[in-house]
Formats: sequence, C-alpha cells, structure tokens
Amino acid sequence: MGPSWRVRRAPDSGSTSPRPVEAVPPLAVVAKIRNAQRITCLTASARALGLRSGEALADARARVPSLLAEEAAPREDALLLGFVADWCDRYTPLVAIDGDDGLFLDITGCAHLFGGEEAMLADALDRLERQGFAVRGAIADTPGAAWAVARYGDGGSIASGQQEQALASLPLAALRLDAEAVEGLERVGLSRIGDIATRPRAPLANRFGPAPVRRLDQAFGREGEPISPRFAAPLIMAERRFFEPIGRLEDVSAVALSLAGQLSDALERRCQGGRAFELALFRVDGAVQKLAVGTSRPLRVPKRILALFAEKLKADESVLDAGYGYDLVRLAVLEAQDEDPAQLDLGGQGVAEAEADLAGLIDRLGARLGLDRVTRLLPVDRHLPESQTALVPAAAVREDALAWTGFSSVVLGCDDLGLGASGEVGLLQARQSSEMPLERPLRLLDPAEQVDAIAMVPEGPPLRFRWRRTLYRVVRSEGPERIAPPWWVGAPDAPPLTREGVTRDYFRIEDDAGRRFWLYREGLYARETATPRWYLHGVFA
Repeated sequence: MGPSWRVRRAPDSGSTSPRPVEAVPPLAVVAKIRNAQRITCLTASARALGLRSGEALADARARVPSLLAEEAAPREDALLLGFVADWCDRYTPLVAIDGDDGLFLDITGCAHLFGGEEAMLADALDRLERQGFAVRGAIADTPGAAWAVARYGDGGSIASGQQEQALASLPLAALRLDAEAVEGLERVGLSRIGDIATRPRAPLANRFGPAPVRRLDQAFGREGEPISPRFAAPLIMAERRFFEPIGRLEDVSAVALSLAGQLSDALERRCQGGRAFELALFRVDGAVQKLAVGTSRPLRVPKRILALFAEKLKADESVLDAGYGYDLVRLAVLEAQDEDPAQLDLGGQGVAEAEADLAGLIDRLGARLGLDRVTRLLPVDRHLPESQTALVPAAAVREDALAWTGFSSVVLGCDDLGLGASGEVGLLQARQSSEMPLERPLRLLDPAEQVDAIAMVPEGPPLRFRWRRTLYRVVRSEGPERIAPPWWVGAPDAPPLTREGVTRDYFRIEDDAGRRFWLYREGLYARETATPRWYLHGVFA
C-alpha cells in the first residue's frame, strides 16, 4: 500500500466512495530528487506501460502522455497508514508500523476467532480491497518471513516451520538487506535466498558483514525479532461483533453496558478497579472512533463506567458519527489499580457508595471537560512556601500524597502521635495540635509584594512598614522562622544566586488595629546582601 493508493483512494468531488480502480488512468507520485521531479511510486497500470520508480517525470510523460502525476505528501501518507493501523485493531491490539507502506500484526492466539489463519488473512485483505486499497499480506511464524512473502512472493499463509522452503526462491532483497549488500552478493553469483541459506556462515559474514546472516536467522526463526506495537495491549478487553451493523446511540449504549459488565467481572477476579477506559467503535467503511475516559479512583461498576462515556458525549456529540453503522464495538481497560472488596452495610450498599461521592463528581467533570482541566492542589517537597503547591489532575491524585506542613490539619504518622508507646498521649497531642493557631496564612500573595520596613536591630522584627501606600505600626511579632535554601543551591560551584538561593527570615506580626501579616526579610546582613529587602507574603484571616 504505497502513496499512489492514497491518491487513488481519494474520492472525486461530490462523491463519497473511492474511485474505481479501472476508472483511473496511469498514476505516479513524484518528488524533487537531485533537482529534478522523479517518480517515487507507481500504480500497477503505470508499471505495465514500462514506467519505473526513480525515472524523471519528463522522460516518463514523453513515453506516456496520459500519465497523471501527484506531488508526494509523506505526512498524509503517514496519517493514512495510521488510520489503517487503527482499523487493524479489530484483529489484534498488537499492530506495528513497518516503514512507509506496511504493517506488522502479532496475531498469536487471535486467528481461531476468525476461523483460522487463512480465513483471517482473506477477511482482512477483502475488507481493505473493498475500501479502495491494493494490498498483499502473508502469515508466517516470523516477521521476516511474512515480510518477504508479502512483498516478494505471492502472499498467503506459510505453514509452521516451512519458512526455509517458502523463501528459498525469493530474491535477496526479501531479507531486508540494503542495496549495497544485495549488489555485492549478486556479483559473486548469489541472487536468491536459497543460494546463501546452505553456505558456510563464517566466510559469508567475514566478506559481507553480519547483516545477511542475522537477517537469515530472523527470517527462519533461529533468532528472535520482536515487533514494536504502536500502543500497549489493554489489560482487559471485551468486544462484540455484529453481522448487521448498528448505528443508533441507544444500541451502542446497551452494548457498552453489557461489555462493561464483562470487564467488571474480570476486574473483580483480579481484585482491581479500572482507572482508564477506552471505547472503540469500528465502522464498516474502515473508520475507527475512540473515546477514552479516566477515573479518580478505581472503578468497576458497569453503570458508572457507562455514565462517564455519556458525559463525554454530552460535551461533544459530534465525536460519534455512525455513518453506515458499526460492525464491532470494543471496551478496554487501559490502566487498573488494586482495589480491596468494599465493606457492605446492613442495607447491602457499600459504605463509600452511601457517602457523598467526590470521586464521582471528579470523574463526570473530567469526562466532560477533560481530565487535565479538573485539578487540585498537592504539596510539593520544596523549601520556598510559594513553591510548595502544584496543580495536578485530580484524577491522578493518589492517597499516599505528601502531607501539608505548617497548618493545623497536618497529617501525622504513628510515630509522631506517640502511638508506639502510649496511644492516649499521642491522641492528646494530636487534639492539642489541631487547636493551635495557624503558623502560616491559608492564602499567599503570589508573588510576594515588596514593602518598606524599619527594624530596631538588623536581625530583629519590623517596627512599622508601608504596604500599598498605607503605614502599619507593629505591636506584636513572632519569629524569626528561618527558611534557608538547600546546601547544593549555595554551593561554591553553583550558578549565580537567584531568589531561591537567598535565606529568608519570616515574622508573624500584628498591627495596632489587630490585623495579622506574614512578612519576611530576604538575605542575611553582610553575608548574602548589604541591603536586605522586606516582602509581605500573606495575610491571616
């Protein structure tokens, strides 16, 4: 399937179906090579007239005046090949791109679902040909053997262990050797794979390098050659095929709910819940439509899974276009997380189900707006207060996130509570800590605003300061709370100091009107700066 088939398959103006092959005159795809327009790809009808790849377009048109030419479009070719690869997911989730015009499909354990290897291959080729492609395929034990028979042989299915016999009569180029290696082997009279298959390996490798021997071993199965699928295989997958295509949204929803029930049973057996789901709809004309949703907590309730996809469709109903209908619907779990069985109450409902479901709200908003747009603040292990928070997708938050520091709601570990020695003492300490005033304001000014302050002594608290043209007189103060940069920031070989590399002394102060502020002095006298500056970083409620 080369670039010429992308052009040939393109519909005529006002038409919704590919142009018939017999209705298209000889066609060539050209590109500028060595300052000349040269042919890079040809249709079969053009090759039958004696035209060849690499030939100058002017020479080709001199011999075949009716030749049509199209400029090469590598990006469009890659997009089309990607669409075909998506369509091939109906046979196996392990699909890899092979160059500019081929695909590798790992169908291990899948062929029996289609009546065997030959029936599977025939079905795939027939469907692609009806979509307007000229394709050829082969099935073999190894990627190298399948590639060789598909491109240089007659295609078809090679029986297990029969690679050597099937490849013996094929040219050496079928081993995926470069042109220089093929030319060197042909100069000594070796033109077929069978010519080198039985020859001593050491002389062959010494004279022509390791490539011929390695490619030969890969094709015959003596050396492994894994393919690189475009996407990882789903953890769990359920699908349903239809003899007659379906197109109504209600039918799709009913099928998706049934598939979600199958996934739920599989997840329950694994003691897991899904975190990311994908619904793939395969149209009869080859188009594939995919919807993906994520969850903030492990989920395996079928109705809730379906509700997430419903929210996705509410945001954009144009995502689904049934066209002539879907003949395959697949629901897959892309990511999963361990989930212990839920404790049931006397009414038969889970405790988590009975409570307000914040996770469900996050999931619905994420499905409608996008998971990356529903965020929450998480603590970050940084020394600067303004850098200790970060917005992350709420669905990605784990229960083992870092604890906040400096607030009365700090989460303490067992050792901090003293439960190792005396649980009562530890609980008393925790209760007392929850009644302590805030050490830092709940909201910070970002960025901190510079103020004019006057202090009695260089290292002491301010006596008064001016902020936003208003003078404030300090009557009480607490501090300093010194926040110094990590040792590596101020190392001798570190870059020039930035604001992150300067020591800060924070003070909690109160003015004569009872207003409380959080100020800091930036820089140490005579050590980091000669004129420290004062900043207001937050206001206590």
